Amino acid sequence: MSSTVERIILAGFGGQGIHSLGRILAETGMNVGKSVSCITFGNDDLSNCDSNCSVILADNEIASPMVTVPDAVIAMNKDALSKYSYKIKAGGMLMYDSSVIERQQFRDDIRLYEIPANAIAKEIGDVSLAGFVMAGAYARFSKQFTLEDVINALPQMLKEFDESAITLDKAAITRGYNYVAEKKYMFGRYVHSIFKGI
Repeated sequence: MSSTVERIILAGFGGQGIHSLGRILAETGMNVGKSVSCITFGNDDLSNCDSNCSVILADNEIASPMVTVPDAVIAMNKDALSKYSYKIKAGGMLMYDSSVIERQQFRDDIRLYEIPANAIAKEIGDVSLAGFVMAGAYARFSKQFTLEDVINALPQMLKEFDESAITLDKAAITRGYNYVAEKKYMFGRYVHSIFKGI
């Protein structure tokens, strides 16, 4: 992904925290001085409805808020994976929820990260925190901001919530970041071979 601009598509079902994920990435971007665009689609509350969000983080002015060729896709269910993974630009990143999507063959020109976001969120106590788990995982790879930047953005984003809710959100973000850090992911075609079972 370019250090100048990142175009991200986040997609899944309502109830998985897709819109919250988009909001925290956008809020964090603004806090660190980026130009930001965030467009949400669908219903983020109904579990049987599609929910997606497009986020752009840039050093310069954003010409268009539409994302057609993303640098990164975060897919929270199989439908989202099927719909958006082929659109990722070469060298880009696919991050998906491995607790709800089975391992399969992927393109060999993108980086792949499987994060059991739903399972981690359940362990914390609320499945809707899956989006924040992914926010932490994404922060591990982002050239735009750090884990600390994401956590610092929470109080402003969630100012209508009490401290206990913010504490859970912080825990989800940190768990996602630490999962990736402990996993020590590799990059490129070798990862693709592992995913194919070679």
